[in-house]
Amino acid sequence: MKIAVVGLGIIGGSFCKSLKKNTDHYVIGINRTRSTLEKALSDGAIDEIGNEESLSEADAIILALYPEAAVRFIEKNGKYINKGAVVTDSAGIKSKICPKLTELGRKYGFQFVGSHPMAGKETNGYESSDSELFNGASYIIVPCESSDESVKLLSDLALEMKFGMIKISDPEEHDRMIAFTSQLPHVLACAYVLSPCCIKHKGFSAGSYKDVSRVANINAELWSELFLENREPLIAELETLRDNILAITAAVKADDKKRIEQLLEKAHQTKEALGE
Repeated sequence: MKIAVVGLGIIGGSFCKSLKKNTDHYVIGINRTRSTLEKALSDGAIDEIGNEESLSEADAIILALYPEAAVRFIEKNGKYINKGAVVTDSAGIKSKICPKLTELGRKYGFQFVGSHPMAGKETNGYESSDSELFNGASYIIVPCESSDESVKLLSDLALEMKFGMIKISDPEEHDRMIAFTSQLPHVLACAYVLSPCCIKHKGFSAGSYKDVSRVANINAELWSELFLENREPLIAELETLRDNILAITAAVKADDKKRIEQLLEKAHQTKEALGE
């Protein structure tokens, strides 16, 4: 196939590099910054520097853009997309954008299949992209009313790129689970490093500090958009976390060792039962 990748940051760049390393597909790169495209071409990550009109050549299009930017891009350039082409995104939220992109698919004649690669780094940009970033990772597919054939095409493509698991979901389940597995840890890490103790941690910290604080090296613009787009599921998880922290806080204040042990043991048993 000819595959157009729109947005060559860490995720888009990794899609390009993975496609070139693991498949025989022809990759067209589309990006606002020309120098990034030239670097990708010289790296062999893409076969061609494209533009919006190049979308007419693509059998599949991967939108590696922020959620609202992905919608705006298709609103502006949907007229160039081939009838029957498969368009997917890579955004961390789905409920807000799936209806919009599905409707645009009906308008312009393409099949929109939502997707979300569960991989990343603390750093961003094309320079952080990696042909092996997706190896063994989970690839979530949100069909969004698309055909079984389109879902299979995307699933097969993900397996070609060495993703380890294909997970089929709907927008509501996706956003609820991502609030817990991805967004809540980013909130927790940021809240953690806002402590006045953080600036003095060196010499006092080891693995626990690194584990909890790692994702506080955050892209504030992207994650603030994701938090607000997924407001209700995230608030529900934040309130659950708050309640659990307050329960431990109350037990510590009351000098209640038995209650502390009960809460910690419940957490231990939950984690142990998962086999992780």
